[in-house]
Amino acid sequence: MSSESWPPQLKEWVAKCLGQMTDANRSEAQTELRQVIADAFAAQTLWTTDWQGVQLKSLAPKPPLNFSNLKRKSIENHPPPMSKKAKKALKQAQHAHVTTGSHSSSIVDYNDQLALNRRAERFQREHELERMKQLRVVSAKVTNGRAGSAFSNGSTPDEPEADPNVLDWDKHTIVGTSQEIFKEYLRLTSEPKPETIRPYAVLQVTLGELKKRWREKAPYHWICSQFKSLRQDLTVQRIKNEFTVQVYEIHARMALETSDMVEYNQCQATLKTLYDLGIPGKVEEFAAYRILMFLHGRNRSELNLYVGQLTKKQKLDEAVKHALAVQRALAMGNYHSLFELYLSAPNMGAYIMDHFIDRERTRALITITKAYRKIPLTFIHNELAFDSLEATQTFLVDHSCSSFLDVNDKSLDCKAANPTLSETYESKYRRVGIKGAI
Repeated sequence: MSSESWPPQLKEWVAKCLGQMTDANRSEAQTELRQVIADAFAAQTLWTTDWQGVQLKSLAPKPPLNFSNLKRKSIENHPPPMSKKAKKALKQAQHAHVTTGSHSSSIVDYNDQLALNRRAERFQREHELERMKQLRVVSAKVTNGRAGSAFSNGSTPDEPEADPNVLDWDKHTIVGTSQEIFKEYLRLTSEPKPETIRPYAVLQVTLGELKKRWREKAPYHWICSQFKSLRQDLTVQRIKNEFTVQVYEIHARMALETSDMVEYNQCQATLKTLYDLGIPGKVEEFAAYRILMFLHGRNRSELNLYVGQLTKKQKLDEAVKHALAVQRALAMGNYHSLFELYLSAPNMGAYIMDHFIDRERTRALITITKAYRKIPLTFIHNELAFDSLEATQTFLVDHSCSSFLDVNDKSLDCKAANPTLSETYESKYRRVGIKGAI
């Protein structure tokens, strides 16, 4: 059981427990900590347990000693010394009691009276100490009031003063005044000026016009520049709402359609931040894209962590269910199911799968060539979801299998092609390069 597969809440709880350990309880606490985690792992409750509410017995706070009981017992066993007057009074009382025949009861009554007197004196001293303490507090407040020019702005001494090293972003937030619909993207090298920034109302018009231009087949590099300037104007004005989410979602889809993974990854990273703030959007759609990107990068640890954080609502979404089915097919090596899912990908999932589908085709073909001696190109075309026979032949040529093709019956010699396919897979797909990965 690797700690990399633990939920974040469990990792934080373990770190907290380790910080509370001392040399005296470390051995016992570590044993109990391992046992608790092992029990949760066996019960499959690592992700469902509220770890912040779990308390190790070995780290539980010890009850404080009751010093008052000890003091009381000590006083009872060793009564305080009596003054000369008290001793003289006691002797007189004893002498009087001897003469009257009630010696024992008189001594008990006298001792009780002495105890009551000492108790009254103690309460009187405590009362005097408390009164002096209150007088000192009032005196300090009066002194602060005389020299209290520091609080003339209406704040109180209990309120923390503003940190001069932290910028007041509300003070520096600007509101644009530009009325231009389109604006080329330029990286900011100085403080933005309101006359070059478009306000929120103009940005809404800009988004509508960009969507219209995209449908009219405008060049992507121009559309991308416009979207980046639109995102920049939103950022400098600190606008974070549903409109902001919509801008990033649309730009991300356009980037996927044109294989611009740099801009897509930037949009996806910002969308995750906006979704975490509770701003509504197409959360399930982009959760599915995120899973497919993890599969593209073969980032298994991050994928398992992210899938474990999906909500029940997200798991019921068709796009997320499709992405999880792709994950399952890849894990099991079920290439037949994988290519059926590729052909039925919802939304724009197929655009992401395009980036790793040739890698999985090569893996599938390695498996197929181990099981057959000769296979027709039509079988490869249909099984591996190629668009046409020409695309199938181009794929085989690109993967150094052209010399194993039988032109007459249009088939592939599997036994001869298998070693070459394995070498090609190692050289082309062993490393994964993801442009613009965040």
